[in-house]
Amino acid sequence: MPGGRQAACVKSVNVGSLVPGSAKGPPTAINKLPVEGAVWVRGPATAKGASGVEGDSVGDREHHGGTEQAVYAFAREDLDYWQAELSRELPDGMFGENLTTVGIDPSLAPIGERWQVGRDLVLQVTGPRIPCKNFTARMGEPGWARRFTETGRPGAYLKVLEAGQISAGDPITILHTPSHGVDVQLALFALTIKPELLLELLAAGDDLEKGLRAEIEKKLQRWEK
Repeated sequence: MPGGRQAACVKSVNVGSLVPGSAKGPPTAINKLPVEGAVWVRGPATAKGASGVEGDSVGDREHHGGTEQAVYAFAREDLDYWQAELSRELPDGMFGENLTTVGIDPSLAPIGERWQVGRDLVLQVTGPRIPCKNFTARMGEPGWARRFTETGRPGAYLKVLEAGQISAGDPITILHTPSHGVDVQLALFALTIKPELLLELLAAGDDLEKGLRAEIEKKLQRWEK
């Protein structure tokens, strides 16, 4: 869009195969690479442990994948920010994202926001990505998990509401934005370094998925003791 903001779209669709994880941990598929052509995205058959993106794998099935984390989106603009900060090239898929986006900010998307991607796929924002050991090992940067968290640009997990095929260049349209104001960045901070914000997450009401609500309640119990 000459002279204006770039239209929101998918820059790349990325998938990964299982490789050995860090230390004695489970295998990981964080090493995602862009794929050519159309890719099916569907709701995983199980609530835990599977990706919604055809051809993509999940290593730590206890903490990743499943209905509420079927797709992970991260902004190319934020990859560019980290490229400058780290003085190294960060290709699409480097942060383990399934969708590298442009023109839309997954980190500031409200919980429950719905996106249409391409012609048929409809996704709903469910929460933030919280950095894990495999992500830290992949980056090889001292204090990476804390640094990534403090920056507040985690990208967003999404569930699949309507299946569809997508490919690089497909437009992303926001179909619905909740009015509660609870966004992905707020959820990241509350769940990690700012537990005093946990109660604010409950304002998202029915837009909180079961897994995220359970995590909030568990952390509230610990914090209030």
